[in-house]
Amino acid sequence: MTDERPDTAGPRWTELLEDAANIAEEYRENDWDAIVLEPVDVSPVEHGARTGFDVQVSSEEYDLLENLIEDGGVTITAADVYYRPPERDDHDRIALVVERDETSEIAIFVPLTYNLDDSRSVFEDALAAEELLVHVTTTTPDAETERWVSFSHEDPSLFLEEADVRGWGEQ
Repeated sequence: MTDERPDTAGPRWTELLEDAANIAEEYRENDWDAIVLEPVDVSPVEHGARTGFDVQVSSEEYDLLENLIEDGGVTITAADVYYRPPERDDHDRIALVVERDETSEIAIFVPLTYNLDDSRSVFEDALAAEELLVHVTTTTPDAETERWVSFSHEDPSLFLEEADVRGWGEQ
């Protein structure tokens, strides 16, 4: 593990956030409610039942999301993953996940960035289980009251290059 944090300030990340805003606007033009999260940190997590990625957002964004999911009756029925291949092998991976409730026409946009070396065990487990979890948390967690909203993805390979997985078998 490199313990190097993915870049949430670089030009690729900024471009991903701009793409998320543009795609969200297209949803709004089709009468959907669209919420674009702006993570301040994304990190692999492996804590018992909570494995996958932690996506930290502001407490305001988290409260909005939690209210929609927990109290607003939003049920995610579909998702799209827009994975952007790295420009070089040593670049962090980035993806935009659009979580959708097609009945209420609500879309939640979750930008992700992750270092492949640091995330390898998360992906290996996810590929074996055929499920990658994305946990949205707040930037001000309290250990006693830490909360998160989780989204499940049945095809973790959508977040990777085929060559990434092939390379793991060779090591």
